[in-house]
Amino acid sequence: MSAKSLRVAATVLMPLAFSACSWFTDFRDQPAIQPWDSVADTIAPRGQPVNSVPVTGLQTPGYTFSYRPLPNVIDSFTVVLNPSDPARLSAAELDSSLHNGQRYYQQNCAVCHGDAGLGNGPTTKYGVPGINLMTDMTKARSDGYIYGMLRNGRGSMPSYNRIEEPDRWDVVNYVRGLQGKLGRTVATGPYGYPGQQGWTISTYTRTAPTRPSPMWRPTAKAAMDPKPAGEMSPAGKPAEKGTH
Repeated sequence: MSAKSLRVAATVLMPLAFSACSWFTDFRDQPAIQPWDSVADTIAPRGQPVNSVPVTGLQTPGYTFSYRPLPNVIDSFTVVLNPSDPARLSAAELDSSLHNGQRYYQQNCAVCHGDAGLGNGPTTKYGVPGINLMTDMTKARSDGYIYGMLRNGRGSMPSYNRIEEPDRWDVVNYVRGLQGKLGRTVATGPYGYPGQQGWTISTYTRTAPTRPSPMWRPTAKAAMDPKPAGEMSPAGKPAEKGTH
C-alpha cells in the first residue's frame, strides 16, 4: 500500500477509533448547569450576591423596620418575636442555636462585651466603653430589642447587620444563656484558636436564596390543579412539582 493510501486510510479510521474511546472528551456533550438551575430542587448551584434576600422574605425587612440607629427605631423592635424562641425548640435545636450563637458572639461581640458579657472585653483597655450585658436593665429587654441592637447598632455600638438574620437570633439566645435565663449553663471563652478553620468560622449564607425562585411549567396533571411548584396545597401537603 502506498504512503498516500495509508494517509487516506488513517484519516478515515481515526474518527471511528476515537469515537469508540470512552475517555475521549466531547466538549459538545457535557453537563451544563445554568446560573439559576438547581441541582437538587433545593440549593442553587452557586453563591448568591451579598445582601441577597431569600425567596421566602425576611422577618424584619427594611421597609418595616428602619436601619437607622435611633432610639425610637430600636424601641420599635421590642414587639418582634424570636422565631428561634428557646421555649419552642427541642433540646437538639437549642444546642445547635447556642453553639452557633457562641460562634458569632465570639467573632463579633466578645471583643467589647467580654467572653461572659460582663463588659470587660479587650477593647475596653483602649477607651471603648464596657457595656455589661448582665445588668437587670439588659436582662429585662425583649429578644426583639436585643436583635434590633445587633441589626442597627446604636451609640458606640456599630451595626452588626453583617450577621445574617437567623444567626442574629442565635446570638440573642446565647446572650440569654449568659444571663442565666435558659435554665442551663452555656459555654464561654474562645470558640477556636487563632487561624483555625472548619467549624469555628462563619457558616454558609442562610439569607441568600437557598433555592431558585419557583418556576412552573404545567403538565397535563398539574393543569387540573394549578399550583406553583413547591407551594403548599390547602391540605398542607406539597403540591405536585413541575419540571425545573
